[in-house]
Amino acid sequence: DAKQRAIIEEVVQVHATGRPILVGTLTVEESEQLATRLREVGLSCSVLNAKRDDQEACIVAQAGKLGAVTISTNMAGRGTDIRLGGSEGAEEDRVIALGGLYVLGTNRHESQRVDDQLRGRAGRQGDPGSSRFFISLEDDLLQHNGLDGLIPARYKPAQQWESVDNPMIRQQIAHAQRIVEGRNFDIRQALRSYSHMVE
Repeated sequence: DAKQRAIIEEVVQVHATGRPILVGTLTVEESEQLATRLREVGLSCSVLNAKRDDQEACIVAQAGKLGAVTISTNMAGRGTDIRLGGSEGAEEDRVIALGGLYVLGTNRHESQRVDDQLRGRAGRQGDPGSSRFFISLEDDLLQHNGLDGLIPARYKPAQQWESVDNPMIRQQIAHAQRIVEGRNFDIRQALRSYSHMVE
């Protein structure tokens, strides 16, 4: 809940400047919940979650428009460049002056490559841009993989509404991500060797 509230506050603050925002979510359900919460605070947004492939290339092409808020899963809108100022680039100079596209990730994925792809949406081809990820120690990456214990108790805060910005926690979350990537790689290798035997 604290993470969701922080994300909403961040989007509202950045949107107030007119800077375009692309929010990357983990699931279709999360993208729709976030869109609902943003609409509840009076902020309109476009949602890309691979449910409407025919329209999504047009929507993602407009994600760089002045004041645009676009929520996307990692599968949506791939292969479409986000041009600052919208597809025609009419307000490109104003968007550049604001700092370009702001990419906000709501989770860390099991693969850093997926995070880097989202991050890479900002600052493409020499354009300005920035990215920021909001995560919770209750996120699936840590909880479902049993990696919560990697963070020493002295660095782990009690449940709270305030943000935590501790280099040790950031380091351990990145370490957890590498562990999950290694496990997934081992699973793919095992499946590959079994498929060779079957062949």
